Amino acid sequence: MTPVKKSKKATYTLGIDFDRRNYIVLGIGLAVIVLGFILLALSDITLSPILLVLGYCVIIPLGILLPKSKSDEAQSGSKGGVPVSQDIQGS
Repeated sequence: MTPVKKSKKATYTLGIDFDRRNYIVLGIGLAVIVLGFILLALSDITLSPILLVLGYCVIIPLGILLPKSKSDEAQSGSKGGVPVSQDIQGS
């Protein structure tokens, strides 16, 4: 029997770094959009487009682009993004 070589793992980052604050803002944006569609179904043509534009054009992009808070960076110790592991066979 020949010994099996262990594979080395390389970690890459995607640059997307979400924390709890990002998910909360995205959830608020989703709630605003759902409320806008509900009001649109109830024939409120004044407030519903305002809520839909606010949700799609302001709140959702804000939730995506918010930087990681300083306290979370200090706890994690790195500024990287989401780790993506890839097996690399050693030769």
